[in-house]
Amino acid sequence: MMATIYGVLAIGLWGALALLGVNTKAIPAFQLLFMCFFISGLLMFVRRFLTGQPLLCKPAMTLSQWLFGTGALFGFHFCYFIALKHAPAIEVSLICYMWPMLLAILLAGKASWFRALAGGVCGFIGIAFVILGDGDISFNPEFALGYVLAGTCALIWSGYSWYLSKSSGELDDIGWLSLAVALLSLVAHFFLESHLAGQPLTSQQVIGQWRFDGGQWLGIILLGLGPVGGAFYLWDLGLKKGNQPLLASMSFCSPLISSVLLALAGYNAWSLNILLALALILLGALLANKKVANQKPLDKTKAGDNKPSALEVDRIDSVI
Repeated sequence: MMATIYGVLAIGLWGALALLGVNTKAIPAFQLLFMCFFISGLLMFVRRFLTGQPLLCKPAMTLSQWLFGTGALFGFHFCYFIALKHAPAIEVSLICYMWPMLLAILLAGKASWFRALAGGVCGFIGIAFVILGDGDISFNPEFALGYVLAGTCALIWSGYSWYLSKSSGELDDIGWLSLAVALLSLVAHFFLESHLAGQPLTSQQVIGQWRFDGGQWLGIILLGLGPVGGAFYLWDLGLKKGNQPLLASMSFCSPLISSVLLALAGYNAWSLNILLALALILLGALLANKKVANQKPLDKTKAGDNKPSALEVDRIDSVI
């Protein structure tokens, strides 16, 4: 039960991403990603210190686990940021949020595959109300690269989440992977975002790129502790030990939570679409997680007919 709650908390933190990131909009994406994942890696050492474990130890992951975990965590964010440069944010967000539906299908067995699909479609329609709002959507072939990258995001995160549900790795794995992703993000920042890339940097120029005000530092720290850091630890615990189909269905709530928090903070207006989305997401979760009885209970009257007859009793007695 607690593991499922951890997974739900991760979903809630992802829903807070937009609100917590308000003060960090001016920071380049990969630079921000480096700092958030670095904080996520530090959480591992904090946990080890609080539990009395040695701070430094050899990671228990195999090479394939390193490559898959780092590739998934970094690959998802890399594809998402590049997709936003090649397609409108609304279309990118909508395509990316196919991942809960894909995860529900991956987790479902043969008997529950159709229910998982129906629940996933229902939840996806629900988040469409939130993401689209009162506007419309028109997929343009001009943005095909952005759409492909957004679809790749959905495949990566659903696949990574399915992998977590089958894995028995340690929680510290998330910390080591976070540090690896932080390093890759730093490299991506210098090669893709720095306007001084390819030119000699003076000390003043380097310092200037990393000078932030108090509000930005607060946003960075909160993101690292929450949606772009701590949430990955909670998601790991939830998928390994919690109710996996329920978590897949509830993942559709992230954009809904985001809309509610932004409305409460005064950044968004309240809309009927929020209530419609909530109803559809809950309906989808109900469809996907409904238990179906395998067999009907045996009729007691028929069960009584299975008693041996008097002739059979006589035959048994004669044998004895």
